[in-house]
Amino acid sequence: MTYYYKLGKIPPKRHTQFRKDNGELYHEELVSSLGFSGIYSNIYHKESPTNVKEVKESKPYGYKVLEDYGLKMTHLKTAEIGKTGSDYLDARLPLMVNSQCVISLCNPTELTMDYFFKNADGDEAIYVYEGEGELHSQFGVLPYKKGDYIVIPRTTIYQFDFDSSKEQKFLIVESKAPIETVGRYRNEVGQLLEHSPYCERDLHPPTHLLDLKEKSNGDYSMMIKKGNQLHHYVYGSHPLDVIGWDGFLYPYTFSIYDFEPITGRIHQPPPVHQTFQARGAFVICSFVPRLFDYHPLSIPAPYNHSNIDSDEVLFYTEGEFMSRKGIAQGAFTLHPGGIPHGPHPGTIEKSIGKKETKEYAVMIDTFAPLFLTENCLPYIDKEYPYSWQS
Repeated sequence: MTYYYKLGKIPPKRHTQFRKDNGELYHEELVSSLGFSGIYSNIYHKESPTNVKEVKESKPYGYKVLEDYGLKMTHLKTAEIGKTGSDYLDARLPLMVNSQCVISLCNPTELTMDYFFKNADGDEAIYVYEGEGELHSQFGVLPYKKGDYIVIPRTTIYQFDFDSSKEQKFLIVESKAPIETVGRYRNEVGQLLEHSPYCERDLHPPTHLLDLKEKSNGDYSMMIKKGNQLHHYVYGSHPLDVIGWDGFLYPYTFSIYDFEPITGRIHQPPPVHQTFQARGAFVICSFVPRLFDYHPLSIPAPYNHSNIDSDEVLFYTEGEFMSRKGIAQGAFTLHPGGIPHGPHPGTIEKSIGKKETKEYAVMIDTFAPLFLTENCLPYIDKEYPYSWQS
C-alpha cells in the first residue's frame, strides 16, 4: 500500500457538500480497489466525471497465444526490437501472458497523445527502460525518468507528456490483482519497516494538479481497455478537471536506483530483491549493483534451482548479468516452472573471488504458467535451451 496523500482543495468531511464560489457543487468521485475493501481516494471534479457525449465503435485490442510452443527455457532477443508501433497504445506489444498478467514492451514512434487512456482491466507497473517526461492523471502531474517504475492503479485516467528529445522505451506489466509494496516489508499499520530495501521517501506521488482554468468544456477522447477491446468514449468535460483529492490510491514512481540491496555472508535467495507484489499472481524484483557474499568460500553466482511454483522472467536493462552468457541489454529470458535452471557453464568459477556486480535487471515471477504470444516469433533464440552444454 501507499501512504496517505492529498493535493488541492478538499472539504473537511467526505460525502458532504463542497461548493464552488458560485454556489454550485463540486462533483465527488470515490476511486476504490478490491470493491470497497481496499485502498481508495476521494476526488473532487469541477465538472461531472460522467458527462459522456458519444460512445464510438469498440475495437479488438488483444493478442494471440503461440500454440504448441511447449515447455522450454526461452531467450527473447528483444534487444534488437526497435520501434514496436506508432502511438502509445499501438506500440504496446504483449509478449508473455497468463490469466493474471500481461508482459509487454512499448517503444512508440509518435511521442504525443491526443487522447486519454484508462486501463479498466488491471493495475500497471511501467518500467522506464529509456525516456523522460510526465504522466498526467486526475491525481495530478507525475514526473518520470529512466529507471523509474510508474505504478498506476486500474481506472486511473492518464496521458503521457513525453519529453520528445528522448527516446521512450517501456516494459509494461498489467495485473488483475492490485500492485502493492511488499507485505513483509510493512508493519501492522502499513508503514515500511526499518529492514525494507526502500521507504516512503523513495515513493514519489504526483507533485501538483494540472492548471485547467482555460480548459473545461469540449470533446475529449478517452480510450478504455476492457476485455481485450479498446472502447472509445468522448466526454464533454476535461477528464483531469480536478480541484482536489485525498487518499491512499494514486499513481507514483519508484526508481530502481533507489532500491537498497540486501546482501549476506552467503548467496541470498531471489526474494531479497522483491520490490512489488500482486497477491496470488506474481512478484516484481529489482537486481541492482551490490557487494557480493563475503564468506571466505562463497560462490557469488546463484545456485541451480527448480522453479516449483513459478515461471521466472528476467528483463536485462544495464550492465553484464554475471550468471548469463550472450544476453544483451533489452532482452528477456523465461525459465518456466518444472525445469531446473542456473548459471551458464563457466560462470560459477568465474564469479568466485568477485567483490561486486554492477548489473540492473527486472524480474517477474508469476505463479501461473506464462504463455508466449505470436509477437515473440521473430525474437526466439532456438538454441537457448541447449546453452547449458559444456
